[in-house]
Amino acid sequence: MSILGSEAKILLRVYPNAIRNEVVGLAEGVLRVKISAPPVKGKANRELLAFLSQLLGVSQGALTITKGYTSRNKIVAVDGLSQEESLKRLLRS
Repeated sequence: MSILGSEAKILLRVYPNAIRNEVVGLAEGVLRVKISAPPVKGKANRELLAFLSQLLGVSQGALTITKGYTSRNKIVAVDGLSQEESLKRLLRS
């Protein structure tokens, strides 16, 4: 976490090859997200970051996959938003 507390860490479980991009819900502190792109050559990760940036209202550059780049379980850092604000925006969708 940054000194100013303006970085959130979001735990995700990603389901690629879905019909559409959507936030499924929050269970045990893990946000479940469906992504329509296949998990091939980083396509699902790119689409995940684009989808999250749209929901959060931040640029894609403010998002970083810090853990789990090749896994369904990921940690995404959100620069500029608090943990609470990030989750509120994602669950509002």
